[in-house]
Amino acid sequence: MKTTKIKIKNLFGITETELDGKSIEITGTNGSGKTSVIDAIRYGLTNQSDRDYIIKKGASEGEIIIETDTGLYIDRKKRTDKADYKSVKESGREVAGPESMLRQLFTPLQLDPVAFIGMTKQEQNRIILDLIEFDWDLNWIKEQFGEIPPGVDYDQNILQVLNDIQADNGAYFQNRQDINRDIRNKRAFIEEIATDIPANYDAQRWEEYDLGEAYRKLGEIREENSRIERAKAFKESYDNKLRGLQAEKELQISAEEKAIATERDGLTSSIERLKAEIKAAQDKLAGLDDKLKDKTELAESRYNEKKAKLDKDIEVADKYISMEPTDCSELQDEVDTAETMKKHLNEYHRMKSLEEDVEFLKGESEELTRKIELARTLPGQILETATLPVEGLTVENGIPLIHGLPVSNLSEGEKLNLCVDVALSKPNNLQMILIDGAEKLSDENRDKLYKKCAEKGLQFIATRTTNDNELEVNYLC
Repeated sequence: MKTTKIKIKNLFGITETELDGKSIEITGTNGSGKTSVIDAIRYGLTNQSDRDYIIKKGASEGEIIIETDTGLYIDRKKRTDKADYKSVKESGREVAGPESMLRQLFTPLQLDPVAFIGMTKQEQNRIILDLIEFDWDLNWIKEQFGEIPPGVDYDQNILQVLNDIQADNGAYFQNRQDINRDIRNKRAFIEEIATDIPANYDAQRWEEYDLGEAYRKLGEIREENSRIERAKAFKESYDNKLRGLQAEKELQISAEEKAIATERDGLTSSIERLKAEIKAAQDKLAGLDDKLKDKTELAESRYNEKKAKLDKDIEVADKYISMEPTDCSELQDEVDTAETMKKHLNEYHRMKSLEEDVEFLKGESEELTRKIELARTLPGQILETATLPVEGLTVENGIPLIHGLPVSNLSEGEKLNLCVDVALSKPNNLQMILIDGAEKLSDENRDKLYKKCAEKGLQFIATRTTNDNELEVNYLC
C-alpha cells in the first residue's frame, strides 16, 4: 500500500501543500517548517501530536487528506469552534473502528526511524518485540498458567510478558525462593526435633498408653508387697509381743498382790486399833479374795482380748507370709519409659506437622517451577507459529536478536536497514517511512537509506537541516 496523494491545509506551519506519493527530502534551516509536513502526516495517521498547537495560527480549521493506491481514504480535520472530524473509507465505504484499523497499517519504526536509533536498548527491544504477531489475550495466559500471574505488565508484547513471568525478580521466582527458604527452615526444625526423639519412636503406642492405669496397677502391686513384708515382720515379732503381754499380765497381778498384801497388813493393824471397826474390816477382808479374783479375771480378760487381736493379726499375716513379693521392676521400667516417651509427643506431633507443611510447600514450589519453566519454553513454541516481521529475528530470554545479535549491537546503518525491512515486511502495510532529522545520520548511512528505499519501492519523506534559509523540497524518486 502506497500513498497517491497527501494534501495538507492549515496544519502546524503549513498553509497548503500537496504530495503525490513520491519520495521527497525537505531541507532548510531550523524553524523553516521542515518538520510540519511529517508532523501533519503522523497526525493524519495516528490522531496524535506532541505539539501544543495543531491548527495553523490564524485559521479555525486544519485538514489532512491521505489517499492510497488500495482505495484507502483518510480525511482528518482539527477544528477550534466545533468537534474534530474524521472519515476513513476503503473503496468508498466507511471503516468501522478506523483508529484501530489505521494502527495496523504501520509501526513506530516507520514513523520515526531516526528516533529509534537513539532509543535505549530496552525501548528498542520493546518496539521490535511488539512487531511479532501472535494472537493472545489474558484468557490465553489463564489457560497456560491456570491463573493470571501477578506483578506483570500485560500491556507488553507476549514475549516480554513471558520473560517477566519467569524473571528472577518476578512473583513466581520470588515466591518460590520464599517457599524454598521456608522448606529449608522447617527441615532444620525437623532435624533439630528429631535429635531429641528416640529412634524408631512409636508415637501411636505412647499416645494410647494409659499411664494412669499403669500407675494404678503399680500401686496395687506395691501395696500387696508391703502387706507381705509387714506380715513377715509381724510374724517375727509375734512371740516377743506375746511374752510382752504375759509379762504385762504378771506385773499387773504382782502389783495387785502387793497392793492387797499392803492393804491386808494395814487392815490387820487397824483391827487392833479400831475395835469398833473390826466387824466392818472383817467383812471387807472377807471380800478381798473376791476382789482379787475379779481383778485377776479382768487381767485375764484383757490378756485374752489382746491375745485374740494378736492372733487375728497373725491370721492376716499368715495369709501373706507364705507369698513372695511380685517383681514389679518390669512394669516400673515400662511406666518410666512411658513417662519419658509421652514427654516427646508434643514435639513429635510438631515435627509431623512440619513434615506435612514441607510436603505441601514442596508441591507449591514444584508448581511454581513448572510455571517458570512453562514461561521459558512458551516463547519457543510461540516463535514457531508467530509471524515474524523481519528475516533473521529470534528471541532469547526475552531479548530480540537480529541474525544472532542484540539490536543494541547493530550499527546505525544496520538499524536503519531494520526499519526498512520492517516497513516492507507486510505488503498490505503502508509502504512509507518518515525520516525526521536526516542530518543526524552520517552522509554514508543517509545515502544508503535513501538508496535502499528507492530500490525497494518504499516511499519516504525526510527532513534535513541545512544552512539554507529557503525551504526546499527535493523529489528523489
